[in-house]
Amino acid sequence: MSTRLTQGGARIDRTKPVSFRFNGQQLKGYEGDTLASALLANDRMMVGRSFKYHRPRGVVASGTEEPNALLGIGQGGRFEPNQRATMQEVFEGLESTSQNHWPSLEFDVGEINASLSRFLPAGFYYKTFLWPRSFWKHVYEPFIRQSAGLGKAPKDRDADTYEHFYHYCDVLVIGGGLAGLAAARAAASGGARVTVMEQEAHWCGRAADDGAEAQVADLVAELEGMENVTLRTRCMGAGVYDHGYVLGYERLTDHLSEKSGPRHRLWRVRAGQVITATGAIERPLSFAGNDLPGVMLASALRDYVVQFGVSVGDRTVVVTNNDDAYLTALALVGAGLTVPVIVDARQGGGGALAAEAEAKGIRVLKGHGIAKVKGRKRVTGVAICKQVGEGAVTEEIACDAVAMSGGWSPVVHLWSHCGGKLTWDDAQAMFRPDGTRPPTGEDGKGFVICAGAADGAFDRAEVAASGTKAGLAAAEAVGQAGSVSDLTAPEARGDNPIEPVWLMPASAKRKLRAKAWLDYQNDVKVTDVQLAAQEGFESVEHAKRYTTLGMATDQGKLSNINGLAILSGALDTPIPQVGTTRFRPPFTPISMGAIAGEARAETFQPLRRTPLHQWHVDNGADFEPVGQWRRPFCYIRPGEDRHSAVTREINQTRNSLGLLDASTLGKLIVKGPDAGRFMDMLYTNMMSTLQPGRCRYGLMCSENGFLMDDGVVARWDEETFLCHTTTGGADHIHAHMEEWLQTEWWDWKVWTVNATEQYAQIGVVGPKARTVLEKLGATNIANEDFPFMTFQDHKLAGIDARVYRISFSGELSYEIAVPAGQGLALWTALMEAGAEFGATPYGTEALHVLRAEKGFIMIGDETDGTVIPQDLGLNWAISKKKEDFIGKRAQSREDMAREDRWKLVGLETLDKSVLPDGAYVLADGTNANGQRTVQGRVTSSYYSPTLERGIAMGLVLRGPDRMGETIQLNKVDGSSVAARIVDPVFYDKENTKNV
Repeated sequence: MSTRLTQGGARIDRTKPVSFRFNGQQLKGYEGDTLASALLANDRMMVGRSFKYHRPRGVVASGTEEPNALLGIGQGGRFEPNQRATMQEVFEGLESTSQNHWPSLEFDVGEINASLSRFLPAGFYYKTFLWPRSFWKHVYEPFIRQSAGLGKAPKDRDADTYEHFYHYCDVLVIGGGLAGLAAARAAASGGARVTVMEQEAHWCGRAADDGAEAQVADLVAELEGMENVTLRTRCMGAGVYDHGYVLGYERLTDHLSEKSGPRHRLWRVRAGQVITATGAIERPLSFAGNDLPGVMLASALRDYVVQFGVSVGDRTVVVTNNDDAYLTALALVGAGLTVPVIVDARQGGGGALAAEAEAKGIRVLKGHGIAKVKGRKRVTGVAICKQVGEGAVTEEIACDAVAMSGGWSPVVHLWSHCGGKLTWDDAQAMFRPDGTRPPTGEDGKGFVICAGAADGAFDRAEVAASGTKAGLAAAEAVGQAGSVSDLTAPEARGDNPIEPVWLMPASAKRKLRAKAWLDYQNDVKVTDVQLAAQEGFESVEHAKRYTTLGMATDQGKLSNINGLAILSGALDTPIPQVGTTRFRPPFTPISMGAIAGEARAETFQPLRRTPLHQWHVDNGADFEPVGQWRRPFCYIRPGEDRHSAVTREINQTRNSLGLLDASTLGKLIVKGPDAGRFMDMLYTNMMSTLQPGRCRYGLMCSENGFLMDDGVVARWDEETFLCHTTTGGADHIHAHMEEWLQTEWWDWKVWTVNATEQYAQIGVVGPKARTVLEKLGATNIANEDFPFMTFQDHKLAGIDARVYRISFSGELSYEIAVPAGQGLALWTALMEAGAEFGATPYGTEALHVLRAEKGFIMIGDETDGTVIPQDLGLNWAISKKKEDFIGKRAQSREDMAREDRWKLVGLETLDKSVLPDGAYVLADGTNANGQRTVQGRVTSSYYSPTLERGIAMGLVLRGPDRMGETIQLNKVDGSSVAARIVDPVFYDKENTKNV
């Protein structure tokens, strides 16, 4: 029976009892308990069911490697499935439920699958669900969907909040055990900024089992006194990426009954050097019945006794192939529990620890193994056999628990995430980091160092020395060399070598192998991996996918090494040659909330407002969404509707003065010695010849040749360009630039910055624009002094401003850029200075009409992802001098150059009405579906107050060659309307207004 011991339990506070619920039943624990230790203390051995066969599952580990004890935690908006009971701390009122069973944990109808296991081997679904084909939709798919997954997805909106945290340090240490803390101390001794992350709620790691608590406590106290050291518990190193970029996952309130503040924090860390002191994971042993509740890793069972004061059973059989498991036997005897026998697969047995165990009267069986574990829902006994045989039982022993140890595997995941290589260590039967092939940066130097058990050092003396050495190396690499000697540590304890044991007994019959489990969560057996090899899946990656070995939520932390060893034996190929599967981040699952951070609900896409937003609100703006921005559609005055407001704004701008908030336009800065070269590749026209102080309209295409953005480019100086983009395109175009710089032209000396929100930008438009600027202090801005497509710096109303002489309306126009914090002040000054001219703010609809009257295109209206510049009559903006630009080769394809493409024209209805947006140009005949064929479409359509008629732009089959032709366009009601093909420039084709 599993119960709470009256003594022991270094991590629990017996003066602070807590109550929690499991499957609706109220249970008791103590502060400091994990949910796993508290369940075991209440004799809850079975905590769930396996995925495939619904076999009973109990706690098998004590840390993040736990594959079985996955529970639903919380209720309502705080419910989350598949949480590891070994990592969840208990608190008052905690609600937990077991998973993957129906109708109850004790009685699960899915258990019938276990009886059918011989008909459901690895890969059976690849063969079963193919025929007959008609079964898929009505039989197979519904069954698979019903069976898929473990826990139930939450139904309520998440009640918690989450945040992202950006952090910079010289050295990041992942792991708060003896090695990690020693590394942090050594690195910090020279002044380096050091951050330590420990995923558990406490420091020490495995060193707690080796009597190093005092040593660790001294290290923590010393580090806490250093100003250049940051310590974080409950914070996991989730992934290591290129350039010293690391993701950390901090659990802030999961252990608290009263929730306040963010639940999880995602750390985004940039570190000069990363030290992974992540320890090692004990491997299970493969023998029949090794999945029964009560069969546990020896180190985990020791944890529950020593750290939590929990006895998993009165009588525990220990089975091992290495000396570490003897520590468990000694801990059990020291707690007053019984160890009937230690089953050691090695003929020579153990070393000093074994001798100590025998001196305490513990029986040791050398050269033996476990043939099978007896029991149904919990361990009741074991059958012992010779390790070298086929499983003939030599004796049976009654027991309540089995502590197994198959050796240790360094946690190499983080080392491997960004390319660190592994080497096979024959002496310790494990893969370990290859220090000669570390993850490297752009300079070819390594930026990840392994320390302690993660590097294959298991003796406490070696662990401390390894950590100190790693810390000193990391500090030296970042130019902050430390000066600390190795920590004093006891001599090695004299262990005998491990003997690789991948199956018990070594020549087990199929009946035993079919009950020897590798992957506990996905029910992968030894025979499944052997079948995969038999059926030709010789690659470890293929065998993984065929059997689902290591594809559960624990990502094979317990099963992978044993699995590939079984595959190695089946293929008669050395383990190093078989290799490992790829390690991918995150190290353990992290919450979707932490990934999203604050990007949820109303802030999923943050609402972006210009510096002038409140002024617009106060002055009757009718807003519309433009990407994530809110821009005024128009400004409605009393007695007006939208149409009359837009008409007023257009007329006032054309005749006198209009003001536009253009702050939303993208403003991307491109800088560096190779900036001109880069700009020539980005844009279809030549930008490197642009002189400082001048501007040029440019087109940007995708690699498929389609027009993706346009805007005015200004050259600030020899190495700096400002690229104006469309409002909705700034982020996308910036990402486009970075993608090419990072993947294609990574060696070019170019840097890009999205400065869109750095500046407020105001358009001053109309015949009185120049006069208003002069009133505010601008000098020498006559047409001959300040020509079109140039920019100048001025002080307007006492504000430093950069003034661009560009126009999107056809009128005399300036766009004025000032720091965002000065935007409202400049806008107010412009309104006051322009009051005598009836200065009128205008919105996006007036902007669109003004540009359409001039025949200017709009990205997203005249383009739809299939349009090239030549379709829009923009051939003049495509350089014939440049050898290449993004999209050039695509535009030379046959389809791009054909004569019968739809091309841009102007359209005006014969009755002066407004064409429907998106209306199709009708053609004679019908298509194969009996539908009327089309030969074009309307891209933009407006009523023009200036021309007092409807105007439109559209793409029409060979349109420019058909000027003056009358065509028919469809209407929503099924009728059609006649329109004439005309020049797309409806207003001031001679450009007499922009002077």
